Amino acid sequence: MVKRGTHLVWDWNGTLLDDIDAVIGATNAAFEEIGLEPITLARYRELYCVPVPQFYERLMGRLPTEAEWLVMDEAFHRHYWVRAEVCGLAAGAAELLASRQAAGLTQSLLSLAPHDLLVPIVRRHGIEERFVRVDGRTDTSTAGKAEHMVRHLVALEGVPAERIVVIGDAADDAVAARHVGAKAVLYTGGSHSRASLEKAGVPVVDSLEEAVAVAEELAA
Repeated sequence: MVKRGTHLVWDWNGTLLDDIDAVIGATNAAFEEIGLEPITLARYRELYCVPVPQFYERLMGRLPTEAEWLVMDEAFHRHYWVRAEVCGLAAGAAELLASRQAAGLTQSLLSLAPHDLLVPIVRRHGIEERFVRVDGRTDTSTAGKAEHMVRHLVALEGVPAERIVVIGDAADDAVAARHVGAKAVLYTGGSHSRASLEKAGVPVVDSLEEAVAVAEELAA
């Protein structure tokens, strides 16, 4: 691994993968299973948070029962992964990843998507080789990304936290970065509204190109 320059840790869903329509469709399919009204994109971005059960609590006014959670979780993933097959990469993502690799700069991918499903879809988009590591979730936890980030950084073998910038679409990405002493840039193209992202106290941008530019400034 090249040990120079800013190392980017990319999020997948809603950041590199433009899948917000698939997320909304799968969410509403899950809601239908337990009799909830469908949610709009604007409402979703206003309420969404991690851990996901807290998102459902914001929506329902209470935490889902264990039975409701199991039904919604299974339904969401069943519907989401069908829809994800036709999702493309976010605007400019492939070019940004390629140009950084060509420049000898390093980047990795960390997602809460199941690892065994994440790797094949990254591979199908032809970008697996752009990353020094691709890590998805390997457990059934509904918690956020912080502890996964710890393990990811250990596996990066010596890249110091002060050189790392996390780029994601959720406030939880900023929490995970802070947990390991790294910086973060949040992108408005995914799960959160700009207003909710700005509460995380890190730079918020509207394009991945801008995210990379700001990341380089943060780690300079």
